[in-house]
Amino acid sequence: MNIIGPDALIFGVDDLPTCARCLLDYGLQALDQSASGGTFESLDGTSIILRCADDASLPARLESPSMLRETVYGVADAATLEAIGSELSRDREVARAADGSIASVDDSGFALRFQISVRRPLMLAPETVNSPGAPPPRGANHLALELGAEFVPRPRTLSHVVYFVPDAARAEAFYERLGFRTSDRFIGVGPFMRPQGTLDHHTVFFIQTPPFMKGVEHFTFHMAGPTELLQAGTRFADKGYRTFWGPGRHMLGSNWFWYFNSPFGCHIEYDADMDLHDDSWVPRAVPMTADNAQIFLFSAREKWLPSGPPPKSV
Repeated sequence: MNIIGPDALIFGVDDLPTCARCLLDYGLQALDQSASGGTFESLDGTSIILRCADDASLPARLESPSMLRETVYGVADAATLEAIGSELSRDREVARAADGSIASVDDSGFALRFQISVRRPLMLAPETVNSPGAPPPRGANHLALELGAEFVPRPRTLSHVVYFVPDAARAEAFYERLGFRTSDRFIGVGPFMRPQGTLDHHTVFFIQTPPFMKGVEHFTFHMAGPTELLQAGTRFADKGYRTFWGPGRHMLGSNWFWYFNSPFGCHIEYDADMDLHDDSWVPRAVPMTADNAQIFLFSAREKWLPSGPPPKSV
């Protein structure tokens, strides 16, 4: 099944202005924003969609602080939609909408929707690094950064979502039915998984927790690279958002990360430079330790000069 990855996450929120401001400060662009909600888009069209918590069109709220109401997956074609509908109809209700999308619920109780993907192709320059011993991708007089430039980094695409689930093995088995493959796993915790339509190390990670914690731990968008991640995270912190974890670099997936607290009942992350895997990859299984969770971790601080007072933590 050619599922590409998450197209959108839909949240039902009590404080719409605060949540909208958070997404704008994060770097997403507002579309059709109104008193009842809005769509907040990355560069390729993947998005976060906000609705008022009492919106009757939303699936039921989770029994946790998380405000996620539906995960929308983008697929390659109508044949994939039909295959998903046929598979899920074997043991659960599947609703078909007028726009061709289909909706159901996974084995952990999370509402899902599948649609022809809205992703727009991107043709953007990558971040480059001049590394001794290799041909320089950035030649003479080609600057990596302009002095004093007011560049605003924009999230490029919705990367992944992490769920707290009461039974990680059951969650893994459900997504295997839809063609997802496990890339790696933390032993006794849960798997990192990717659908067939992407080589990204993961678009979903399941963490086994007690049932009362069921919900979303975080969501994230890919940035162009580690420099943009650090720029975006610094801007976000300067706007008053509190760091939860990072910046640093994960071991499994190799992606750079910077997590923040958010008004969505979950964390919000920037990530960059994730490993890519094909079907020949052999998943690793490692204990969930600090060393396996990150290869390094920084402590973010305010900008300062050596002649000034000690910087404060962000």
